[in-house]
Amino acid sequence: MSPARPESGASEPGLPEALGPASVAAEPVVAGDGEARGRLDRGAVAWSVFEGGRDPYVILVTIYIFMPYVSASMVGDPVRGQELIARYAQYAGWIVMLTGPLLGAALDKLGPRKPGLGLIVAAMVPLIALLWWAKPDGTGLTIAMTMTVTLIVGVLFAWSEVFHNAMLVRAAGLRNVHAASGLALSLGNAASVVALGFTAWAFALPGKVDWWWVPAEPLFGFDPATHEPERVVALLAAALLAFGAVPLFLFTPDTPRTGVRLARAFREGAGDIVRMIATVRRNRDAVVFLAARMFFYDGMNGVLFFFGVLAAGVMGWGPLDLLITGIILSVVAVLGGQVGRWLDDRMGPRNALMIEIGMTMASLIALLGMKPDRILYFWQWDSAAHPPLWSGPVYQTLPSLLFLLIGFSNAIFITAQYASSRTALTRLTPPDQTGAFFGVYALSGVATAWLAPGLVSFVTRWTQSQQWGFAAIIVLLAIGLAGLFFVRGGRADDLSTIGPTA
Repeated sequence: MSPARPESGASEPGLPEALGPASVAAEPVVAGDGEARGRLDRGAVAWSVFEGGRDPYVILVTIYIFMPYVSASMVGDPVRGQELIARYAQYAGWIVMLTGPLLGAALDKLGPRKPGLGLIVAAMVPLIALLWWAKPDGTGLTIAMTMTVTLIVGVLFAWSEVFHNAMLVRAAGLRNVHAASGLALSLGNAASVVALGFTAWAFALPGKVDWWWVPAEPLFGFDPATHEPERVVALLAAALLAFGAVPLFLFTPDTPRTGVRLARAFREGAGDIVRMIATVRRNRDAVVFLAARMFFYDGMNGVLFFFGVLAAGVMGWGPLDLLITGIILSVVAVLGGQVGRWLDDRMGPRNALMIEIGMTMASLIALLGMKPDRILYFWQWDSAAHPPLWSGPVYQTLPSLLFLLIGFSNAIFITAQYASSRTALTRLTPPDQTGAFFGVYALSGVATAWLAPGLVSFVTRWTQSQQWGFAAIIVLLAIGLAGLFFVRGGRADDLSTIGPTA
């Protein structure tokens, strides 16, 4: 599915307004040549390239390849593996919740972003590469060490979003914020698909297919028996982040120094958060929407985060199945933006969100009814009695193919939800307070980033079932959906801005 940020919940892909608690227009920006001519200059493109280098970590490590490997091979017990991964994601969510908003608010006071972002990237690259030594036989990183590294990287990833987003307005200019953000999302998607494709071609397909364009053996002599084709994605993600960061530090303009000391910046930033929340409280519909969004947004991220772990544990999918699935769903997810736009136009963003959440819930219920020998709870499937659907290396049985097709629905409607959520808030807020409302919008994205992992961890441990643990996410989606019924604006016939209400 698309490279959202499930491990942090800090912001949506391509959301230029989610720069942190400050307003988009909080920082004075002088329009450069690129802004005046309506095109992106090299500083804005370099800003976008950074996201293209960073986002493959989410796809390669968090969702499709490395975490399923940890659950299935290092832990060796899919149920315990899912519970463990969810628990450490919960810990990361707590840290991000406590630090992310204040960090974003303080940045507006401090000035330069590059020094802090440079330190974060300098820590992330070796830590991600360190995951290569997470060996299945325990001779490298232990399970606890591996999960601790992923926890630290998850927190650093969220912090990098705060610093990176805070550079957007100065990098692109106010007129080109959406263009740069859209380019960043496109590059992130493209880099993730290319990275998945290269990993499949170079390491997963060799030895499994007799196709002329695929190497006969994995490149560099990687040994599938020691899971090197899965572990190598850590090195690939680290390299992409390092190379993607170089243009940003060379060409993207930074904010001038303000002379404000660190303690004062955090103190004044905290005051800005309090005032921002006080402003938002005067608008009933926006408050209800933002409260509902905390639940359905975290539920959507939970679906992304645990999809690969569920597929590996329940369907028995290996790295090749997950690689191909990641490529297909990342491409399909592109349709989600268009679906969200079409639904917004036809019925308004509030109703669009209700459909998108409902479809995601229906897809989750369908996923939970799938097993290698069962289709949608009721129909048994005997693979020995049915010939393979085709001679390819993946999706040879009907349950596997249907599991993939159900994933199509999630990829489309989760992506559509990101777009509809932004549109809904613009319909519910006064134009002169957009910055404050989108600041709380970003804040609400991290406030409950721990909730889905925590719920999945608890229910998985309690029921000793991967599927029941995954089913807990439906509760978050249902709460968010119920909350939208109490939002009065954001319908198709309500194009006017909704002002403060009692």
